[in-house]
Amino acid sequence: MAERKAKVVPSSDTEVLIEESFEAEREEDKDWAKNEVADFSGKYISAVGRRKQATARVRLYEHGKGIIMVNGLRAAQYFSGEGASIVAQPLKATGHHRDLNFSVIARSGGKQGQVGAVRLGIARALFIFDPETKDVLKTSGFLTRDPRQVERKKPGLRKARKAPQWSKR
Repeated sequence: MAERKAKVVPSSDTEVLIEESFEAEREEDKDWAKNEVADFSGKYISAVGRRKQATARVRLYEHGKGIIMVNGLRAAQYFSGEGASIVAQPLKATGHHRDLNFSVIARSGGKQGQVGAVRLGIARALFIFDPETKDVLKTSGFLTRDPRQVERKKPGLRKARKAPQWSKR
């Protein structure tokens, strides 16, 4: 990885230390993701995760390097922001974040629903792979499917519960 560079910027009476942009690191990560050859062949353990309307089919491959591919892209590229770290939470909790590869197909729903679905699918695959991790996964809440769904729209209302403005006359 590229070294982090910092530059000193003089301001009024003090000097301020500002870290430069990490564009070089990001470019290096993109190149690595393109050039990295992950072993997604052989036997695998499959699991399904769901959240809202999203569904994720997860395949766990042993003897990996900790790579999570979602719809052909690395998790960090597919999920912007904190999505990639949320997806990896079950792996970090169980200590398997560097020795397993995951191939994921996420469908429908939005990005946040897909993040939750992938996390549940990874946790279920880890439980099948190593049943001793059940206590850690269960207490952390990674094996629990979030049952919340969008409430349906009712006739005569604008949304599920929002009614048109009432007027007496």
